Amino acid sequence: MMDILLSHGYFIAEDEHEQAIMKPYPTLGLLYISSHLKAHGFAVDLYDTTFHTMADFATYVKQTRPSLVGLYCNLMTKQNILRMMPVCQEVGATLILGGPEPVSYAAEYLACGADIIVSGEGELTLTALIPHLARHGRTGLHTVQGIIFQDDDGQVVQTGARPFIKDLSTQPWPDRAAIDMPRYLDTWKTHHGLSSVSLITARGCPYTCTWCSHSVFGHSHRRRSVEDVANEVAWIQETYQPDQLWYADDVLTIAPRWFLSYAAELKRRGLRIPFECISRPDRLDEDIIAALAEMGCARLWLGSESGSQRMLDAMKRKTTVADLLAKNKMLQDAGIEVGMFIMLGYDGEDVTDIKATADYLKQSNPDIFLTTVAYPIKGTAYYEQVADKVTTPLSWRGRTDRDLQVNGRYSRRFYDHATRWLVNDINLHKARLAGQRNPLRLGKLFANAQRGRLGMRLTQHEREDGRTPDGSGRGWSAEERAADAW
Repeated sequence: MMDILLSHGYFIAEDEHEQAIMKPYPTLGLLYISSHLKAHGFAVDLYDTTFHTMADFATYVKQTRPSLVGLYCNLMTKQNILRMMPVCQEVGATLILGGPEPVSYAAEYLACGADIIVSGEGELTLTALIPHLARHGRTGLHTVQGIIFQDDDGQVVQTGARPFIKDLSTQPWPDRAAIDMPRYLDTWKTHHGLSSVSLITARGCPYTCTWCSHSVFGHSHRRRSVEDVANEVAWIQETYQPDQLWYADDVLTIAPRWFLSYAAELKRRGLRIPFECISRPDRLDEDIIAALAEMGCARLWLGSESGSQRMLDAMKRKTTVADLLAKNKMLQDAGIEVGMFIMLGYDGEDVTDIKATADYLKQSNPDIFLTTVAYPIKGTAYYEQVADKVTTPLSWRGRTDRDLQVNGRYSRRFYDHATRWLVNDINLHKARLAGQRNPLRLGKLFANAQRGRLGMRLTQHEREDGRTPDGSGRGWSAEERAADAW
């Protein structure tokens, strides 16, 4: 008998955007829960939806008829999860939701048919919850730590927080045997010429970036032992022979002493697998960067977000543009590619901040950068900061937090143009630095940059609430006219 069916809402076959990227990784959190439950004697079935369709999932649920289903849900998979829930309800399954998304919208998910929402880490909570449900059903749920449910009076009840797992090194590794790992590797190899496997060395991030969700791990930071991570890397190498690793930590080098010990342990074992990771400038120095290079770091994603110090301070990034520039150069000098995340549209941003970001990207010249427009995720400090300005014409079921508008900031049209200008202007600058002489490519980049810049000027008066800066819906404010001088 199956104790629980675990699944998630990522369907690459039904996502055109993901099909264009084709860089799938398994949901490590769900794999950790599977291995933990199995280690404690539970019968776990894990249905990995990544390479299947919604119809496949529905057929599987109807065939297996699980009595208990746990679905992992994040912002990007919300719509699919809402489609999966009725499938589980039809076979009479008790439905548990976990992940970063449901906690902030507990009442809404419960109203849509979820029975219980797990708040925080899932391993210990499910270890207690599954036998409770088997013995008592929904009676006495208030005694189970770390969950949210609706009582008999229709009130949403959140029980006390469950303590985090103290020693992550005692946890079994992710249950990769439960999924089709060769297909992940083959997909990467087919589309990118190399295979990749993901892992984490720690959980949680103690930093205060206002837009970042901490709904699962809070502001805790717990590291696995050097030996445990090195053992897993050795096992991954022996089992899958990947061409690269992806360290999915929020900040891989957050603990310098630990990281240097880890690098030394890999060297001692003769383990050198190229990898990508994420870090922060204040967690990098000469020794760390040298160790990264020796370990085989091919690309480090440097959390930049903005080239405006005013915006970095508003985001509580606890970093400086000067340090970002310095660490970017040190990484590239060490032969490590630099990737950057750039966030436009944060509350209070104006044209001068966007121009500062463009100047910063030209000066730093990262190997690759990705842009997004800020959106307030419920439960974050950013959301609380702009909550009185958040609005959307869409129903809760029909949207995600990415669709939320922040009244008073530049319009979506403006940011479409700003993104076009920024991406093409920077890529034109990079092409010229590289000595490219293809007139067709250079001309296209120049034309697109100018198109974006013109679009910014034409829409600079627009705001997400449909009003112009002076509130009249007609003209520009004096501040806006001054900002247009760039």
